[in-house]
Amino acid sequence: MSEEAAQMMVVYDDHSDQRSFSFEDTSSTEESPDKTRLSIETSNDVVPYIGQRFASHDGAYEFYSDFAKRCGFSIRRHRTEGKDGVGKGLTRRYFVCHRAGNTPVKTTNDNKSQRNRKSSRCGCQAYMRISKTTELGLPEWRVTGFVNHHNHELLEPNQVRFLPAYRTISDADKSRILMFAKTGISVQQMMRLMELEKCVEPGYLPFTEKDVRNLLQSCRKVDPEDESIDLLRMCRNIKDKDPNFMFDFTLDLDNRLENIAWSYASSIQSYEIFGDAVVFDTTHRLSAFDMPLGIWVGINNYGMPCFFGCVLLREENLRTYSWALKAFLGFMNAKAPQTILTDQNMCLKEAIELEMPSAKHALCIWLIVAKFPSWFNAVLGERYNEWKAEFYHLYNLESTEDFELGWRDMVNSFGLHSNRHIASLFALRSLWALPYLRSHFFAGMTTTVHSKSINAFIQRFLSAQTRLAHFVEQAAVTVDFKDQMGEQQTMQQNLQNLCLKTGAPMESHAATVLTPFAFSKLQEQLVLAAHYASFQMEDCFLVRHHTKLDGGRKVYWVPREGIISCSCHQFEFSGILCRHALRVLSTGNCFQFPDRYLPLRWRRISTPSAKLHQTTPSEHTDRIQLLQTILSSLITECAKSRERLDIATEQVSILLSRIREHPVPVCPQGTRENSANPRNH
Repeated sequence: MSEEAAQMMVVYDDHSDQRSFSFEDTSSTEESPDKTRLSIETSNDVVPYIGQRFASHDGAYEFYSDFAKRCGFSIRRHRTEGKDGVGKGLTRRYFVCHRAGNTPVKTTNDNKSQRNRKSSRCGCQAYMRISKTTELGLPEWRVTGFVNHHNHELLEPNQVRFLPAYRTISDADKSRILMFAKTGISVQQMMRLMELEKCVEPGYLPFTEKDVRNLLQSCRKVDPEDESIDLLRMCRNIKDKDPNFMFDFTLDLDNRLENIAWSYASSIQSYEIFGDAVVFDTTHRLSAFDMPLGIWVGINNYGMPCFFGCVLLREENLRTYSWALKAFLGFMNAKAPQTILTDQNMCLKEAIELEMPSAKHALCIWLIVAKFPSWFNAVLGERYNEWKAEFYHLYNLESTEDFELGWRDMVNSFGLHSNRHIASLFALRSLWALPYLRSHFFAGMTTTVHSKSINAFIQRFLSAQTRLAHFVEQAAVTVDFKDQMGEQQTMQQNLQNLCLKTGAPMESHAATVLTPFAFSKLQEQLVLAAHYASFQMEDCFLVRHHTKLDGGRKVYWVPREGIISCSCHQFEFSGILCRHALRVLSTGNCFQFPDRYLPLRWRRISTPSAKLHQTTPSEHTDRIQLLQTILSSLITECAKSRERLDIATEQVSILLSRIREHPVPVCPQGTRENSANPRNH
């Protein structure tokens, strides 16, 4: 506590009233006019004192609040008293420390969940009492009691600002926050932008992220039935403007919206090439409407997340999940993904087996790992990090036999024989452990880097929540923004000067075909291949590191047919040839990659939209480059001042609305609206 605050820690009370300092005192004391003065007349009055005068009780409250903030606490209005009853002829008010009083005991209801929130109240007796007097016909308020003894620690200046009483969002800031929400940026990004705009240090805004979330939540409380009607109207409006937009829905027996799924034109186009591996994340809810939300996401040829579709469900069961998967397949011309990653959900697992029997179902490892602290932290204590390292070691093994032996040793070592989570993980091992999944294609989405980028994309998508009726449209803005950012990163990757490290003709060949992202992955394997030795066996090649005397991977190569495979299954898993296969190709004087080992999904191809809109790749590229030039100039000019940014924000919104009104070329094969007859779903 500061020295100034310490000096303020004194007790005052009207000497004509020698009762207890407790704010329970209900007496009134009159002061003579010559011993008092209005506090607004003197700027030196920083500490309340007996007889201090105020023109109104609000003025007294503001003065005491400013004093409390300097000392390290906040205040609240406690009670009022009047000769003619509360609220009539008000004559006395009490302002108390925010920690005054004690928490009342709540009556429990077994049928209703209770919020278990800790209270800050500790019976603090600090207070200021004011009484109303009238002199010469003019009413005023005088301090008749003041106690500044606290039974708790006072906060430092850098802490006191976080008390609820001092956290406020101005009307201007509210408007700014709601505007940011429409763009789909996260609350954290809103805070950083406003800190930059106001030129304050991080964490020094007069409100917190929690306050912003509460504000956004309060704006979402609307009638669910009205929202459903508006949502369907919004989808039909988007469909009218863009025939390639797809949506499907079901109604219940009362003709109310039950489930709805949708996908944008760009998403359907992306799925044609990048829909081989899909994440279906169903772990989120639209909190304002308490509806489960499912999002389909993938990875494009530049290693960036791409949105495929979205679904809102009233319930989570086998029937609704089956409907969602059918709707998704309907959007994508009945093309199921090769692999689909989901959360650990048995209803969803059954639905996938029914609706996508050809797809390999697996569990998202990052969703499993996110539960580890709550599952194992208390059980393992100090050994938790040691166990987690052992888990990752087992997860990355290649042999299923080694995994199962290692798992048994891990259970014995950490004494987890009776742990139900360990038993469940082992029972589902074929759905998440890499030794069981390496022969299936996952586009690298099981790696930490990609899991983080996908999760960040989903969080950005969720931050677009405001009203349900606008969610589809705002999500489209988020997807459009992501597509624009993707185009920009794509151009940046393509403009990079690729550095060839091996000098091998195969490396030069790959550099001209693959995207920089995919080429960097293949180049890494090419560099490592030089450290491996290959040995011709009877029916295959044995490849191992030059420092090893035994072991290795078996590589099968049929030169006449251009087919090569390795026992490590890296190509099947990621679409990138492994170092073992590359070593054999190099030894066999192969100077170019067989075409099948430079997959289309990793090549430098133009976006699918170019094909559907019947434009040549060069025309599409020219348009993108022109738009990038315009965008670069816009960013440069708008970053110079807040006023320029405001103008740009307003004008770009108008421009986007005009552009969206312009019809989009229709696909040659025609379009359909799945929602024409909802009763059939």
